[in-house]
Amino acid sequence: MLRVTLAFARPVLGTKAFGGWRASAAAMSSLLVQQPNYSWLKELGLHEDNAGVFNGTWGGRGEVVTSYCPANNEPIARVKQATLEEYEETVQKAKEAWEIWADIPAPKRGEIVRQIGDSLRKKLKVLGNLLSLEMGKISVEGIGEVQEYIDICDYAVGLSRMIGGPVLPSERPGHALIEQWNPLGLVGIITAFNFPVAVYGWNNALALICGNCCLWKGAPTTPLTSIAVTKIVTQVLEDNKLPGAICSLTCGGADIGTAMSKDERINLLSFTGSTKVGKQVSLVVQERFGRQLLELGGNNAIIVFEDADLNMVIPSVLFAAVGTAGQRCTTTRRLFLHESIHDEVVERLAKAYKQIRIGDPLDSNTLYGPLHTKQAVDMYKNAVEQAKQQGGNVVYGGKAIDRPGNYVEPTIVTGLPHNATIVHTETFAPILYVVKFKSEEEAFAWNNEVKQGLSSSIFTKDVGRMFHWLGPKGSDCGIVNINIPTSGAEIGGAFGGEKHTGGGRESGSDAWKNYMRRSTCTINYSKELPLAQGIKFE
Repeated sequence: MLRVTLAFARPVLGTKAFGGWRASAAAMSSLLVQQPNYSWLKELGLHEDNAGVFNGTWGGRGEVVTSYCPANNEPIARVKQATLEEYEETVQKAKEAWEIWADIPAPKRGEIVRQIGDSLRKKLKVLGNLLSLEMGKISVEGIGEVQEYIDICDYAVGLSRMIGGPVLPSERPGHALIEQWNPLGLVGIITAFNFPVAVYGWNNALALICGNCCLWKGAPTTPLTSIAVTKIVTQVLEDNKLPGAICSLTCGGADIGTAMSKDERINLLSFTGSTKVGKQVSLVVQERFGRQLLELGGNNAIIVFEDADLNMVIPSVLFAAVGTAGQRCTTTRRLFLHESIHDEVVERLAKAYKQIRIGDPLDSNTLYGPLHTKQAVDMYKNAVEQAKQQGGNVVYGGKAIDRPGNYVEPTIVTGLPHNATIVHTETFAPILYVVKFKSEEEAFAWNNEVKQGLSSSIFTKDVGRMFHWLGPKGSDCGIVNINIPTSGAEIGGAFGGEKHTGGGRESGSDAWKNYMRRSTCTINYSKELPLAQGIKFE
């Protein structure tokens, strides 16, 4: 799902630490956190210099990095990352905290998670604004992402009184057969820049009620969000006289990510990021026979049939392709249009694109903000050029926008074949490839021919086609929608995908099982010793 690398993508931001907090005064003369317009950052406990390690106490003896605002590329504040020695200390303290947390009944753990949700509610707007400032998504999306963490807390509270296994019929008289579920221990969580709150929340809330402690490594380009969230969560723990290390944090780069992958003390590693890096993580974790939960890439498609309601199609495609500036794992990147409606849909879609309000993510009137980094802008430009070279026609957009920040035009490309190399390449940017199709069979086949299998959607009124789409010869994705976009999943269903998307499932349904281990238990309460399958051993 989303995008992150073990090297964590952006070059080193800021300067090396030479004893205490120290940065280049010339380069860092005006941090946004120091400016009156951003004084609200202090409501989240953020300052010019911030500790990036929490394991019951705050620290950070590693490299100092600077977080930048993608809307203007101005520095927000500095963060001191973890060293490997601090990582080791943090794992040890988290393991010690688990000895206390695991003994607390699940419903009582649920009460702590309820309080975390309430604390997030109190900081809903200001934390959402931090997301907009540091990640670049528009204000309503930033606030919505925090709300998603709140929602999963509410969900987890109820779940804390429901998790468990069945009592199964035993074939042996005087015997009981039960399933017992127990916590894993320590859950490592590596998250990406584009959903720096929600994805942690999905993992954290469920892991906690299941009886686990959490060790979080957020994306190094959104460290302030990781710190602000950790301050909120751990304050709840400390108010309840519980060890703060139950929810630990180590901001860092490739060395911390690699250490987590290799560490046998981490009983489950949840990784959200690119397919390329996810494969590396998977191999390392598998080498130690560790558990992993992977949320990787998505090259998602919407298929529009000739009977579709185009008044629903246009806003759906617009949101799915342009929302979060094309930086959702569930962003629509391929649009398959029946040949009879292709030209009309492209014309209407181009008109809709012209009405997109581009601007400051913190402005409530803005619908479209910047890409997260300058490197993402270069990636966008390269993809547009490749599309042209492979025969594509740019009918809207295609250029970087000449203004401060990392802004690019949302882009529509037509004329490429369904199997063009660039169409099969997931580019984390707002580029939509539009392709004509003739039949249901070929459209379904084209949806499934890419390596990823995250989200998919069709627009149709044909009930038979709907159920074909949901069936074994329909979409091969983990999210299969009808008459709604590919993005905007609810927390009640399991979130994740197939194939190179990684196969992991987070959030709702039975995703909680990822965070627990199952034992099948047989209890003999009789005075006899019958064997299963009628075996006699006398």
